[in-house]
Amino acid sequence: MLLAALLATAAPSELPRLRAQAARVTITRDDWGIAHVHGRSDADAVFGAVYAQAEDDFPRIEANYLTALGRTAEAEGEGALWADLRQRLFADPASLKAQYRASPAWLRALMDSWAAGLNFYLATHPEVKPKALTRFEPWMALSFTEGSIGGDIEKIDLDALAAFYGRPPKRIAAARDPWPAEPDGSNGIAIAPANTKNGRALLLINPHTSFYFRSELQMTSDAGLNAYGASTWGQFFIYQGFNAKAGWMHTSSTVDAVDEFAETIETRGSERRYRFGTRSLPVTTRTITLNYRMPDGTAAARTFTTFATRHGPIVADRGGKWIAAAMMWKPVPALEQSWLRTRATDLTSYMQVAERQANSSNDTLFADAKGEIAYLRPQFTPVRDDRFDYTKAVDGSDPATAWGALHATGTLPNVLRPRTGWAFNTNNGPWWTSGPDSPVEARFPRYMDQTGQNARGLHADRLLEGRRDWTPETLIAAAYDPALPAFETLVPWLVAAWDALPPADLRRAALAEPIRTLRAWDRRWSADSIPTALAIFWGDELWRRHQAELPADWLTTRTPERIPLTPAARLAALDAAVATLTRDFGSWRTPWGAINRFQRIDPAIRPRFDDAQPSTPVPFTASRWGSLAAFGSKTYPNTKRWYGNVGNSFVAVVEFGPRVRAWAVMAGGQSGNPASPHFADQIDRYAAGRLRSVYFWPDELAGHVERRYRPGE
Repeated sequence: MLLAALLATAAPSELPRLRAQAARVTITRDDWGIAHVHGRSDADAVFGAVYAQAEDDFPRIEANYLTALGRTAEAEGEGALWADLRQRLFADPASLKAQYRASPAWLRALMDSWAAGLNFYLATHPEVKPKALTRFEPWMALSFTEGSIGGDIEKIDLDALAAFYGRPPKRIAAARDPWPAEPDGSNGIAIAPANTKNGRALLLINPHTSFYFRSELQMTSDAGLNAYGASTWGQFFIYQGFNAKAGWMHTSSTVDAVDEFAETIETRGSERRYRFGTRSLPVTTRTITLNYRMPDGTAAARTFTTFATRHGPIVADRGGKWIAAAMMWKPVPALEQSWLRTRATDLTSYMQVAERQANSSNDTLFADAKGEIAYLRPQFTPVRDDRFDYTKAVDGSDPATAWGALHATGTLPNVLRPRTGWAFNTNNGPWWTSGPDSPVEARFPRYMDQTGQNARGLHADRLLEGRRDWTPETLIAAAYDPALPAFETLVPWLVAAWDALPPADLRRAALAEPIRTLRAWDRRWSADSIPTALAIFWGDELWRRHQAELPADWLTTRTPERIPLTPAARLAALDAAVATLTRDFGSWRTPWGAINRFQRIDPAIRPRFDDAQPSTPVPFTASRWGSLAAFGSKTYPNTKRWYGNVGNSFVAVVEFGPRVRAWAVMAGGQSGNPASPHFADQIDRYAAGRLRSVYFWPDELAGHVERRYRPGE
């Protein structure tokens, strides 16, 4: 049976205190349902912000913290034990409680208010039935201190972890998805005043995540807080956004942030030890007990004895070597950095906050009202010996492989105030971020970039190079520029295969019309474009058939003859694409918008789609083809149409000057409640790239107020 303390709601004795804090908070909902939260203190603003988030989508808050605390199995059952165990290898409740107690008073006050806001929501909404988290404790905020999607820990393989600590009766991994994965990450662009018409810096904020991963929110206080942007459900800071003077956009970095160390284990009696140079060191053991939900709804528990070395916890056994995983785990500095950067007013103050070195996986595009722009790499980057290949497990017994001190901020491939007047990142390496002002790859260790260039990077560089007339409107247009650079090389490569066919070859007649359609195509997406659909079906088919043969840069190469696929293979994939389109839609001449759709029909975290219900055409495509506006779509059980669930999730353009201005749109709508008018009221704007004005200032909000109230009213 679960601990009674975890089942209790807010105690009656604390309700007066919670009501008193609620009285110091005002929540104003605008005509898009977005919460503008004001508190007397920053802590009061935190209370109101997380309360407002809970109003909009408490299930997503709970799901995030069940994940972060390693407690999902309490709600979802035994199958989630392995992800919970992986999390608990790092997120130890006893350690988090101790770190909370040792935190600075100002940070404890924020965490206290975070827990108070959630508990007050539950106390005043008895109709809400949490799956497992019926009470929040302040220390829990330290389990989820960095708001990116797919944290570092997800690089630890669950199958290998389960095999090491006791594999369940059936394989835990899902069946292999036949669809190419939509690349994780985001777009960020910063433009300096010298390159804009108004002489004001501009910032594009364009995270690519699963839809509904963050809420849109404004937080203000009498203590000077004023931050606006995207806040990950359950977190009390603005993760990607801006204040009156500065803005920040995070993109998933290509830096090596997680490493594996192959340990040499020795057994001496009942003691396990591992080699480190000439020393033999004891393996650390720790017992972890996890609760889980049985199919009949009752609770059960399972206890694991876990192991760790100086490099990190053991997560696998590979070829007789125990594998230890190393990654950043600095909950307090990470939460401090996430909060304090929302108060940075210029590049200097932002860099001072970054000296906490508690960002391991995100690049940052920055702009401010002074006209300064920057591209920053993750500040948590350990020094490593570049003789070793850290993309594979290195020998943990060799001290030379061990992580050293962190790179000083000045030694990272950052770009501050570039002379080109622009900087961008599309989850590509830093070597292209500012044209000729970009860092030089040869001057940095290999582990600074594990991915290289991508098609979106080619696209962004082309848009930014040499342009000096940027406005907010043209930056919005650039964010939705319809070019698909990957096909600029791939389609001619396909057409050349058809052109080379002998006159009598039957494929000439069979594929003549599809080839003619692709030959005439301008390689730009649109909802009514038939060649867009044909090219994407062909490209996906090519990947499905030949993914093992395709080089890593097949979507960015300008020399397709390097791709080791025969003309016959290229044409066979086109023939299959034509057949699939004809089978599923009646004709291969089907416009892209008739296939590629946005649909939101229920609030489930695992979405459901239905061809029989209304949906909206989306003209842009998966980002792998080079579309800056990203929409990762595919079929689902019982559908023929493709439905998006990842990609553009929040898009904002910010202009800094004497008075900051911004425009934004989000996937679907602000609320997770299907009965709310704000459940799906932004879909048309989302699909059209038609951003709405952000009501950042009180006079902008005036006239657009839907409701003003205090928490609990």
